[in-house]
Amino acid sequence: MSNFSFDPMIEKLKKDPKTIVFTEGTDERILEATARLLEGGFLKPILVGSPDEVKAAAQKGNFNISGAEIIDPAAYAGMDEMVSKMVELRKGKMSEEECRAALAKSNYFGTMLVKMGKADCLLGGATYSTADTVRPALQLIKTKPGAHLVSSCFILVRDTGDEALQKLCMGDCAINLSYEDSVDKEGNVTVSGAQKLAEVAVESARCAQIFGIEPKVAMLSFSTKGSGKGGTVALSAEATKVAQEMAPDLAIDGEMQFDAAVSPTVGQLKFPGSKVAGYANTFIFPNIEAGNIGYKIAQRLGGYDAYGPILLGLNAPINDLSRGCVAEEVYSMAIITAALI
Repeated sequence: MSNFSFDPMIEKLKKDPKTIVFTEGTDERILEATARLLEGGFLKPILVGSPDEVKAAAQKGNFNISGAEIIDPAAYAGMDEMVSKMVELRKGKMSEEECRAALAKSNYFGTMLVKMGKADCLLGGATYSTADTVRPALQLIKTKPGAHLVSSCFILVRDTGDEALQKLCMGDCAINLSYEDSVDKEGNVTVSGAQKLAEVAVESARCAQIFGIEPKVAMLSFSTKGSGKGGTVALSAEATKVAQEMAPDLAIDGEMQFDAAVSPTVGQLKFPGSKVAGYANTFIFPNIEAGNIGYKIAQRLGGYDAYGPILLGLNAPINDLSRGCVAEEVYSMAIITAALI
């Protein structure tokens, strides 16, 4: 692993500790991370599950979780209020019985704890799929004002050999398959695909800033400044214009090929005068196929550690773990999730 330091985020949280929900309270990895977080004193964990089962699992692993709150959906005193609130949020799409059944599951229950202000953020997915973590968030937390979609980014970090770290941001590599126009019943475009991709770019750049990256955002394509046609070229080109209008304070440019984004020689040859070309550190892919392949190439062949996916665009920080995660990743993602507040 790289020597990436979470100290700035931890110091921020020590000044204003947040409460984080872990939806899988009996999982050994969650318990190990919880014990470590409690020892640090900068996060207040809530473990969802039966107190007896959670404590037994902690004792079995020799994890000290005293100080963590354990909440059992089956015995939660505020369940009727929570059910009523969820029925209201689902606006007729789920009955009271359906909401009560959903809230018996820790992913929905934990999400509602955040929605009702009992917790600040949530981390799940150690045993749930990404869809089972994201779906309750979309239905209950919903997108923040002005946002039209939930997206994600990865922060990639590697040692450069001179005690410095190289940090990159890549989005969206995990959530949005592609970016099509949204239309109303009459066929009028309500949100363009370019608007959606532009939001991914701006949200990813804002996340990069939390990690100490001064974002230089490249809207990636197989074309640079109109050199190619077809595919997603027009999408990336238009999204560049929209993103520049959305966030004039950010350095965003495109569309450009990856070599133009990272090589100063190639970048300034193909895209003369660009503040991004050749110096990019935040890469926005035109669809999930390119994004997922791209970050995994960087991780496996480039030697980068990947932190994420970090979900963007929600009304509250909710993040998803890989089912193959280890306790160290849970610990890291808990800090990242709380630092997004």
